[in-house]
Amino acid sequence: MITMETFVFEEFEVLRFHRENGSCNRETVSKKVISEISLKIYVNEREAASLLCLNRQQEELATGFLFNEGIIKTFDDIEEMYYNDALMAVMIKLREGINLKRQESLRSVTTGCGKCYTYINPLTRNRFKPCESDVKFDINVIVDTMARFISKSELFKKVGGVHSLLFRSPGFCVFSEDIGRHNCFDKVTGTLLMENKMENAKNGVVYISGRVSSEILTKVIRLGVPVIVSKSTPTASAVRLAEQYGITLLGYTRGETGYIYSGADRITGFRE
Repeated sequence: MITMETFVFEEFEVLRFHRENGSCNRETVSKKVISEISLKIYVNEREAASLLCLNRQQEELATGFLFNEGIIKTFDDIEEMYYNDALMAVMIKLREGINLKRQESLRSVTTGCGKCYTYINPLTRNRFKPCESDVKFDINVIVDTMARFISKSELFKKVGGVHSLLFRSPGFCVFSEDIGRHNCFDKVTGTLLMENKMENAKNGVVYISGRVSSEILTKVIRLGVPVIVSKSTPTASAVRLAEQYGITLLGYTRGETGYIYSGADRITGFRE
């Protein structure tokens, strides 16, 4: 029987080994392994991107990707959108007057450490503004929320192999998971666009399970979120971008500890 889960993970017969008291044993077991698809994004009948991703929330991913790359400004910039099962593609028609430039076409994006381009695309640099939010965030709330977020992914518990991301603002939150960190961010962005909740970004915090690279920071800047909190480390390029664009960046936030790499003035609740 084919279900949605069929397209999210597969089961393989594998050898499990276990060493105890200097002796290593093995046994045959069934092991779930996360699946990935190559999702095509067609814009105005032309292939604009190919994303390796989890087979969920395809339209949210495509919408967020176009926004974070500076192609669209609002969800209204999309005149028509639907998912084509046969092609494994999201088909998008932009409203009249919005077109992809030739340089923005045919990008292949991987799941891992970096895409085929980093930092901020010079073609759309004017759409990336420094964050001027003066909202304060309590460190105790951040620590408590991070603790709950880390254990939230049922797919990770069941299969492994996925990253997760939580966007949280007063009265609103969105959770996503995917094999790629940047895909998680694009899905959350797409949800905010499609649900007309973009204003929530300026009062929100992003929690992410993986490393914060420069590509993740560009998405934070584009969305206008003032704070990003990671279970893992930021890269040096990400720290520099955070400082340049006024983003508060926290890393290695696990248990009761963590580090603030930039924008510490937004964080309150410390003992004086």
